Amino acid sequence: MFIFIPFLIMIITDTHTHLYSEQFDDDRDAMMQRAIDQGVKRFFIPAIDSNYTKAMFELERNYPTYVHLMTGVHPTSVKENIAEELAHVEGLLKQRDFVAIGEIGIDLYWDKTFLQAQQDAFKLQIKWAKENALPIVIHCRNAFNEVFEILDEENDETLFGIFHCFTGTKEQAERAISYGMKLGIGGVVTFKNGGLDTFLADIPLKHIVLETDAPYLAPVPFRGKRNESSYIVKVLEKLALIYTLDPVEIANQTTQNSKDIFGI
Repeated sequence: MFIFIPFLIMIITDTHTHLYSEQFDDDRDAMMQRAIDQGVKRFFIPAIDSNYTKAMFELERNYPTYVHLMTGVHPTSVKENIAEELAHVEGLLKQRDFVAIGEIGIDLYWDKTFLQAQQDAFKLQIKWAKENALPIVIHCRNAFNEVFEILDEENDETLFGIFHCFTGTKEQAERAISYGMKLGIGGVVTFKNGGLDTFLADIPLKHIVLETDAPYLAPVPFRGKRNESSYIVKVLEKLALIYTLDPVEIANQTTQNSKDIFGI
């Protein structure tokens, strides 16, 4: 008697990858093909500032089946010209569709000079996300308290998105989830002292999405080298160990989670 066994197709989603980075200019096509060959079929592209808009649009034209663009001002790009940068984003939102407002947030690692400006830009861009029924993608570095303070103010049924490159504690993870955020898990989960593996199994998988943040934060065994989207399989393998689940199940659930956020 013939028994039908369904073939499981693995679709991996990289929810945060800077594929337009100059670091890929010499081998972008080959780098993209390596990721596609690994099963990565969906690439979500965060914005930094107006200097990269042209490169992002070119990336989209070259890979229209795979690439989905966000818009926004990265907190480390909040400088004296922030009014012009925000006007640029506002103009783009009137011209075309994007899948999210991101990456936005607060970064106090390098400099606290523009903290107030970062807070104001974060709030304004959350407002735009709500007006356009879009998710936000949060960048938070050395600023959990400051980010949570603003999320407390903005928390309602229209607030949702991804807490990109989550590296906090279990309590901070649960708090981020309470605001309607998924946790973006990338290469840090593979680091020996990253800390995420100590509690991540207690966080239901429905709250997790995969990311690379390429070309940054390459996972082990590539740590310290240029990251690329194909390396997301190392993140996937680590999560499979943490959750004691098949990698295909991890890939497909996190891809579904990304669809729940981005709507595509």
